Amino acid sequence: MINQKAGSVVFQNVRKTFGAFTAIPDLSLAIEPGTLVTLLGPSGCGKTTTLRMLAGLEHPSAGKILIGGKDVTMLPANERDVSMVFQSYALFPHMNARDNVAYGLDASGLSRKEAREKADEGLALVGLAGMGHRLPAELSGGQQQRVAVARALVLEPQVLLLDEPLSNLDARLRRKVRTDIRELQQRLGFTAVYVTHDQEEALAVSDRIIIMKDGEVAQSGAPRDLYEAPASAFIADFMGEANVIPCEVVGIDGADAEIRIGGFEHRVPAGRATPGAASLAVRPGAIALSEGQGQGLAGRILHSAYLGDHVEYEVETDVGTLFIVDHAVDRILPVASDATLGFRSRGIALIST
Repeated sequence: MINQKAGSVVFQNVRKTFGAFTAIPDLSLAIEPGTLVTLLGPSGCGKTTTLRMLAGLEHPSAGKILIGGKDVTMLPANERDVSMVFQSYALFPHMNARDNVAYGLDASGLSRKEAREKADEGLALVGLAGMGHRLPAELSGGQQQRVAVARALVLEPQVLLLDEPLSNLDARLRRKVRTDIRELQQRLGFTAVYVTHDQEEALAVSDRIIIMKDGEVAQSGAPRDLYEAPASAFIADFMGEANVIPCEVVGIDGADAEIRIGGFEHRVPAGRATPGAASLAVRPGAIALSEGQGQGLAGRILHSAYLGDHVEYEVETDVGTLFIVDHAVDRILPVASDATLGFRSRGIALIST
């Protein structure tokens, strides 16, 4: 479902400098209405600066920003038809949940009665019906975050902005609230731009992920595409740990490539590979590990750690030390023993280095 109020977002050759420092050199991107798009990347990559420019809290040094087809590049924040959810929640501690949600509505010219009625509707939307009388201190962290989301949604913005919205929650509560946010976005169909440095969070909530590096788009796509077909070693490692292994592409056969790793040959999706030296990104869970010497890449167990539902190994091979996650917890290979490594059909991709 696409909300009729949901707006598109377009950045056209946007540049942002702070004195002599260029935070965003030349950024172009487009976000479709009714989608949840995550800006993901390490600290200092430009994702928060991008969000602040979209919110009107910073202005570009060059380029254009459009929301719903309207040029908002130099408009102040209160004229942009966006709402923002901050990582600190920014709730007023002396106001109950209903009054916190109604705060922006009061400023919009609605009567006090209309604002409170709409605030109650907003609280019901986020699963907090009947809790409007509670002060923030009487709510859990997850409930406070939902109040902050309700406060943003009742203003019916074209775009909802979420800046690290789960960073103050513990791990279990983060899983719960991210599910709530995703379900709410899909049910109501609003456009959302979500900023996080947490890869798992981005995979869980997004229609599309834009990975940023040094103020630029390093790769953009659906979560599954980015995880299973990273374009570079940076993307492969950032989207979940990956072993980057030197290999040789010895031949291309349709959509597959024949690669050689040491003396071991294997077929993988070719992508845009050409014959010659290459690199292979291999997820830790995509390596099949067996005891002793056999058909595959020879290795030697350097370290093992039992972690309940899986065992983590470090294995020395001719192409370097590889990190492996093995769910065969009923047998743990001893340190210093020989092992044979093979590759599963998923979780491996040829990449550019």
